[in-house]
Amino acid sequence: MFPYTVQVNMKLVLSLSGNATNTSQANTSLVDAIDTQNPQIAMIVLVTVVAFFIFVTVLGNTLVILAFIEDKRLRSRSNFFLLNLAICDFFIGAFCIPLYVPYMFTEKWLLGKFLCKLWLIVDNLMCTASAFNVVLISYDRFLSVTMAVVYRSIDRKHGQTVLNMALVWILASLLYSPAIISWEYFDGDKSISEDLCLPGYFYAWYFLLGASIFDFLLPLLSISFFNLSLYWNIRSRSRKKQHIVTSSIDSNLGVSPSRPYIISDRDFHDGVKDLKTPQYKKNKRSIPLCLKRCFFRKGLPLHRDQQTATNNVHVIKLSRDKKIAKSLSILVCVFGICWAPYSLLMTIRAACHDNCIASYWYDVTFWLLWVNSSINPFLYPLCHESFRKAFAKVMYKYIKKNSLKP
Repeated sequence: MFPYTVQVNMKLVLSLSGNATNTSQANTSLVDAIDTQNPQIAMIVLVTVVAFFIFVTVLGNTLVILAFIEDKRLRSRSNFFLLNLAICDFFIGAFCIPLYVPYMFTEKWLLGKFLCKLWLIVDNLMCTASAFNVVLISYDRFLSVTMAVVYRSIDRKHGQTVLNMALVWILASLLYSPAIISWEYFDGDKSISEDLCLPGYFYAWYFLLGASIFDFLLPLLSISFFNLSLYWNIRSRSRKKQHIVTSSIDSNLGVSPSRPYIISDRDFHDGVKDLKTPQYKKNKRSIPLCLKRCFFRKGLPLHRDQQTATNNVHVIKLSRDKKIAKSLSILVCVFGICWAPYSLLMTIRAACHDNCIASYWYDVTFWLLWVNSSINPFLYPLCHESFRKAFAKVMYKYIKKNSLKP
C-alpha cells in the first residue's frame, strides 16, 4: 500500500513515511515522537532498521522461491499458493520499499510521474495480492481437512491450481490499479502537491472505505470462517473418535450389553468338549450361543489388530489436522494485527483530512502492513519440515559453490 502520511519539516524531524500534505500540529511523525532532540540518532536508527527489514523480507521470500525451484517434491497444490505469496512479498521487499527509501528521507518524489504511478500500482497490487493469497491458502487447508476425498482428486491438477493463482492477481489488480491510473482525469482534484507521490483518491474516504472492505474486511472474515470451521470439524471428530475407541474396547472384550462376560481360551476348549456330552445335546439353545461366543473369542486378535491400525491412521490424520488448524489461527491473528489498524486509520484520515490523529500513528500502521511481508515466510513455509529441508539444501549448495572459488 502507499503511505498515507503528511508533510513534515525535515529540519525538525525525519518522517518515517514522508508522504506529507498537511502541516497541522497533529501531524507529528513517528521519529519526532520518539526522539526530537537527536535527529542524527533517529536517522541512524531508521537506516539500520529499514536496511535490516529489507534484508529479512528479501532473503526469507527468496529462500521460499529457490526451495520450490530446487525441490520438485514441494510442487503440490498448497505449496504453489505459498510460492504465490512469496512472490508478492519478495517484490514488496525488493522493489516497493527500496524505491520508497529516498522519498522517505527527502520528502520529495524525484523519480518522475511515470515511475510514481508504477510504484503505486505495484505496491498496492502486491499488498492486495498478498492478502488474497492468505485467503487462498486458508481455503486450501480448509478443503484438505473437511473434504479430504475431493482435495486428493484436485491436488495434482496443476492447471486448476495455476488458474486459482492467476485469479488472485487479476482481482488484486482490479481493486486499485484502474483508480491510480485514471482518478485524476475524472475527478480533477489537484490538491495533492506535484512533488509528492500519492494517488488521486488520497482524500476520497468513500473509495478508501470501499477498498478496505475488499482488501481487509472480507479476507479477514473469510479466513476467520475457515479457521472456525476447522475448529468445529476437528472438535467433532475428536469427540467421535473417543466414542469409537470406547465402543471398540467394549466390543473387543466381548462385553454383552445385558451381562458383561469374557470368554477365555480355556472356556473355549471346555465349551467345545461339553458340546459332545448328552447334557449339552439336549439343550439345543445353548449350542449356537456357545459356538458364537467361543468362535468370536478366537477371532478377536485379527479384529483387534485391524481396529488398532485403523485407529492409528485416524489419530495421525487428526493430529495433522490439528496442526493445520493451529497454523491457521496464527494466520488470522497476524493478518488482523498487521492490517486492521492501517485499514481503519487510513479511512479516518481521509475523512478528517489529517486533523484527527497524530501522524506517527499512521506511520506505525503503514509500516506494520509491510512488516507482514517479512513475517509471512516464517509463518508459512518455514514451519514446514519439507521446506526447511529444501532451504538447507539450497544453503548447502550456495556455501559449497562459494567455498570452491579461489
